[in-house]
Amino acid sequence: MPLLTQHTQDENDQYCLVASLDNVRNFSTILKAIHFQEHATCFTTKNGIKVTVENAKCVQANAFIQAEVFQEFLVREESVIFRINLTVLLDCLSIFGSNPMPGTLTALRMCYQGYGHPLMLFLEEGGVVTICKINTQEPQETLDFDFCTTNVISKIILQSEGLREAFSELDMTSEVLQITISPDKPYFRLSTFGNAGSSHLDYPKDCDLMEAFHCNQTQVNRYKISLLKPSTKALVLSCKVSIRTDTRGFLSLQYMIRNEDGRVCFVDYYCSPDEDIPEPES
Repeated sequence: MPLLTQHTQDENDQYCLVASLDNVRNFSTILKAIHFQEHATCFTTKNGIKVTVENAKCVQANAFIQAEVFQEFLVREESVIFRINLTVLLDCLSIFGSNPMPGTLTALRMCYQGYGHPLMLFLEEGGVVTICKINTQEPQETLDFDFCTTNVISKIILQSEGLREAFSELDMTSEVLQITISPDKPYFRLSTFGNAGSSHLDYPKDCDLMEAFHCNQTQVNRYKISLLKPSTKALVLSCKVSIRTDTRGFLSLQYMIRNEDGRVCFVDYYCSPDEDIPEPES
């Protein structure tokens, strides 16, 4: 990206955040995985960028893009936080189209001057540079799901193809997805209760798709499928998923995603359990 790298140290000094990528898709693909609400809050530290989206105080998605993913990454404050229209940001990142000519990449340089200033995007493809200015907003307080490790009852690491299979086979006319995790059989069970009746999908703890299985006690929780559906965007992109539940029944889904350069990014979903839980069926 010859044009985007022609900037001086003085130019960088005016910004509290500067991040550059040779391939914008390594950024936009991860953001698309959490795009189920219009606005997002961006938290930036020297370690990278976390983008958070929430809905109805019941579900939260976080995309983590580590500093190492960027070719240039400068943060001049301990943390840089702002709120932005995620829909507009994604539209700008795809301004050259999502299917470029073979061998052609869209480069990105992203700059932010601080509170009250717009987020500046410099996008280059084939020697053509487009500049976008996106207004930022006052960051809102985000939910703290307080997913403390000491309160985790169960943790499963599953190859993503196993969960993709489940979402394709289970009856999605059901309002809820019931998750049973137990030290004994059925170990890990996904259940739905739709128009065609009840359906269950079991995973033995020693099946080929299961990479890790830890469970201290049997737990049965239900989650609204409408809240879980947005996470399937990340599931499609991921190679592995970590599934955790804590003492409150809160669910954590962490998806491991490899970008086009082979680097790993993570997308986390947190979901509160459905409060209206009937007695489990025998």
